[in-house]
Amino acid sequence: MKSLPLAAAFSVILLACAPQGPVPTPSPETNDALGVVARRYVSLVLGVGQHDEGYVDAYYGPPEWQTAAAARRVPLDQLAAEAAALQALVAAVDVSGAEEMVRLRKEYLHKQLGAVGTRIAMLRGTRFTFDEESKALYDAVSPRMSESDRRAILDSLSAAVPGSAPLAERLEAFRRQFIIPPERVDAVFRAAIAEAKRRTAARMTLPPLEAFALEFVKDKPWSGYNWYKGNAQSLIQINTDLPIFIDRAIDVGAHEAYPGHHLYNALLEQRLVRDRGWVEFSVYPLFSPQSLIAEGSANYGVEVAFPFAERMEFEKRVLFPLAGL
Repeated sequence: MKSLPLAAAFSVILLACAPQGPVPTPSPETNDALGVVARRYVSLVLGVGQHDEGYVDAYYGPPEWQTAAAARRVPLDQLAAEAAALQALVAAVDVSGAEEMVRLRKEYLHKQLGAVGTRIAMLRGTRFTFDEESKALYDAVSPRMSESDRRAILDSLSAAVPGSAPLAERLEAFRRQFIIPPERVDAVFRAAIAEAKRRTAARMTLPPLEAFALEFVKDKPWSGYNWYKGNAQSLIQINTDLPIFIDRAIDVGAHEAYPGHHLYNALLEQRLVRDRGWVEFSVYPLFSPQSLIAEGSANYGVEVAFPFAERMEFEKRVLFPLAGL
């Protein structure tokens, strides 16, 4: 998949971190060619966000840019023209003699702008097949599974879960043994996040001022979410309307916090926005290849922080007693 070198390069960013500093405000007159595109890209994404609630997942750039986007509310046809113009500008930038990260920056802007254009087209009524949409928005297509592949998985589950009822009923009955009582959820999750942070800090330097707030909420369409606020700060929310299973504690601790979304975003901010002045990383459009990288790295972060045997041992020794299971 063509995106993988880009994801691999950004993973290198997670290896180091420097002290925090003020977020730079690049000037189109003094910045390089990609910097000019980046400034307009941020404005474009913020403009699309005025038409698509939830499109801008995070923004911590200059607040006046967001204010300007809200005040103007540019029509979708103009935003579409801007997306196409910026893609043409990016394509014309010669980075053949530049360092690898600059070449990857060009590729990143090109793919992100393509996704922005696709989202605008969808808002204007264009419809795509599932594979067309995933390729255009995320630069990825789901792997194919045959009926025999699925049957093999179901057969292995059926053999592992006792009983004679339909498999879905047996799985649900089995899982319900591991629901955390509501009064114990906070203690369990905080213990899991603290362990995820300890394991991560043993392998890499965390930003000195990084921190998160943990909230338990209701009436949400998701089970958990990380809202990155900038300045190495996140808000992690857990939806208590849904049953919360014991395995979610480590999933949230590693996926949403360390070394997942919270830390990943904090280091992107430090290494790219602050150290390099690449302002395009101060905005996160949800429907874009950036999400493939963010979710893929966060999912893999669970395995990095908690290899399977260590995860089972920690859950049995620490989390099960805290949950009263």
